[in-house]
Amino acid sequence: MGRHYTQLTLEDRCAIARLSALGQTVRQIAANLDRAPSTIARELKRNRSRTQGYQPVYAHQQTRARRWAGSRLDRDSALRDHVLVRLQAGWSPEQVAGRLRHEAGRCILSYETIYRFVYAQIARTNDFSWRHYLPRAKAKRGWRGRKGGSPASFIALRRPLAERPPTAQDRQSPGHWEADLMLFKTYGQAVLTLHERHSRLLIALRPPGKAAAPIARALANTLAPLPPQWRQTVTFDNGTEFARHYALHALGMQTFFCDTHAPWQKGGVENAIGRMRRSLPRKTDLAAVTDAHFTALVQAYNNTPRKCLGFQTPAEIFWNAMLHFNCESISRLPPE
Repeated sequence: MGRHYTQLTLEDRCAIARLSALGQTVRQIAANLDRAPSTIARELKRNRSRTQGYQPVYAHQQTRARRWAGSRLDRDSALRDHVLVRLQAGWSPEQVAGRLRHEAGRCILSYETIYRFVYAQIARTNDFSWRHYLPRAKAKRGWRGRKGGSPASFIALRRPLAERPPTAQDRQSPGHWEADLMLFKTYGQAVLTLHERHSRLLIALRPPGKAAAPIARALANTLAPLPPQWRQTVTFDNGTEFARHYALHALGMQTFFCDTHAPWQKGGVENAIGRMRRSLPRKTDLAAVTDAHFTALVQAYNNTPRKCLGFQTPAEIFWNAMLHFNCESISRLPPE
């Protein structure tokens, strides 16, 4: 009897049925087939017919029926439809799997199962439209590096990121923002993005241009209505469109800049832009995007669950924190 297990064949099952009919014990049958007694006992117990006893053809069919028949998404059409609808809405496989776990209180399936299912459809059907279900619509995973210069020396009153308060770094308190521009193929078209580090909430605007003055006005007009505790710091890259950053100082905000060639230091807004690129790729003509459609895209982002938030949405975190601050402010009012 070898050390490596192999599946019983139909011939093995015919021999088990014949020897069992002759009255041999489990150990005798195992010795004749050079198998472990536990293998024979399990075979007779699991694959026996309730009415006709052990039949080799029936036992072989039962074994094959229990074998893997595709991924869970191949077999469960309701779950597959649920997953595909959310992938079409722009959710990543990890967000889909995480939200299912958050709602059910247990693991339903892993995000790797979703990736493998999509890649299997591409390989099986040679239909590359399946790649559009994936976050970056790529058949292969990977990142492409880019190089460029930095105009940091042209920015007045520039403070490096190393001087930013530690409270902004740990993401535990709200009011710390990151800002960047999404640029498009048509010159002058841009989307100004503001990303709140605590809640991961995204605010996106379409400024009239990417010059420093209109960008500064747009930032000030957007942040001014917020409560003071939600207006603490803003972090930028070293683009000259943020050269008038000091206009935000009148709101009581501090402004900081990443190190040169280090956009990853404001990774929250970079990640947000990457997600928005799924719906607004660089080749998009921004003038053809209606205000209603643009607003719907931002709302979809803010209502998509995030792993870093325990698969809650940025909108849920933002409004819960806002209500918490409002309740605290009311409770601190002096009695009349």
